[in-house]
Amino acid sequence: MLNIEDTICAPATVPGTGAIAIIRMSGKDSFRIADKVVSCKGSTISETEGYKLRYGVALEADGTDLDTVLVSVFRSPHSYTGEDSVEISCHSSKFVVERLLQRLVDSGARMAGPGEFTQRAFVNGKMDLAQAEAVADVISSQNAAAHRVAYSQLKGGFSKELKTLRDELLKMTSLLELELDFSEEDVEFASRRELSALLDGALRHIHSLTDSFRYGNALRNGVPVAIVGAVNTGKSTLLNALVGDDRAIVSDIAGTTRDTVEETMTIGGHLFRLIDTAGLRTTQDEVEKIGISRSYKKMSEAEIVLALLDVTVPEDENEHSISDIVNNLDVKSQKLIVLLNKVDVLGSNINVSLLNNTVSSPDEKVTKLYISAKTGFGLDTLRTLLSDSQKTATLDSGQTIVTNLRHYHSLMSAAASLENVRSSLTTSQTPDLLSEDLRQALHHLGTILGEVTPDEVLGNIFERFCIGK
Repeated sequence: MLNIEDTICAPATVPGTGAIAIIRMSGKDSFRIADKVVSCKGSTISETEGYKLRYGVALEADGTDLDTVLVSVFRSPHSYTGEDSVEISCHSSKFVVERLLQRLVDSGARMAGPGEFTQRAFVNGKMDLAQAEAVADVISSQNAAAHRVAYSQLKGGFSKELKTLRDELLKMTSLLELELDFSEEDVEFASRRELSALLDGALRHIHSLTDSFRYGNALRNGVPVAIVGAVNTGKSTLLNALVGDDRAIVSDIAGTTRDTVEETMTIGGHLFRLIDTAGLRTTQDEVEKIGISRSYKKMSEAEIVLALLDVTVPEDENEHSISDIVNNLDVKSQKLIVLLNKVDVLGSNINVSLLNNTVSSPDEKVTKLYISAKTGFGLDTLRTLLSDSQKTATLDSGQTIVTNLRHYHSLMSAAASLENVRSSLTTSQTPDLLSEDLRQALHHLGTILGEVTPDEVLGNIFERFCIGK
């Protein structure tokens, strides 16, 4: 349970990674505690105006100097948390940071929990829950597109859309409930025609948001790219070559990879999550069977599948491999890139062999590419294919994109409630039934903004934040 009566402190930067470290403190006793620890010439920190910087010396308990510091003063309600707050900039020494934090704790503060500063900002009305979650997304964004979407949500674009939608539904709900007070008089305050039009518009809006989740989730977590194929086709070598590191074990022994190995990389401003999988084959090894089962699962979940084939093996083996892969894909929704690997082995016969070693394609749109994961031949072309695959996936620049799974589930639940209202309208149900489903839709939308969110859910959200934010 959040105790907003405490004064909290935490490092806002990682010690030792730069010249300066920042320690944040927020709460009603922030200025008093800061005055105990930092000595400034002239007036005290408690007497300093908001948005002012003070130069001072951080002191040990015995009065000896610890470090020279700058103290930024923020007075309530004009601070990140809405409380009296200070930020102490000191030298980025692990010793200095730890000693300074200990001095603040000894003087009356306590160490903050994960996300507690942002949680206080939410509790104090500085931002809604969707904006609070966007703080973590901005911090973790790894490319321009992910940052743009997260920052838009932090600034309140998504929240504004939801609030407008809720206000419209709430107005109609209020009119329906007013009809209940005049049920004996058969009075209709809420026009059923207007309600039907409102439902159509609301459902179109929500479906547009939920449809954006696949792209938004890829922006946040990386486009899932499964590298699949038979044993010894070079899947692990390809992963290592793409990420530029020995991330997966490479061996001539068949069945080396028995579990999935994942690594992220950015190509053309898009984040990709590459998934190396166990080789597909019939085996009696129980552990390898589990790995192969996971390979099929990752393949079915991937947005892009890299089907790796070995150009040095008989053509019928590759035909069998690609047939098995295609049978486990949805070729309409998943992009398949067939990679014929090990062209470096073909030597002077490469042109003849490439012509003869063809692979049947279930769809003319399936891309085929000859590569050598060992030498790097064709990998630049592969990177371009991956990057280009996301250019057509991007949405309109002005469209709100849902990136959060919690938001997606709440939107889907709200849509289901509104569908119930539409069904009730067609059967001329009573106002109380219409009102109940509308209130359920309002509830689900409200959980996104934090207007009706239980403490347990809040705890789960903020415990994923970093300390100091």
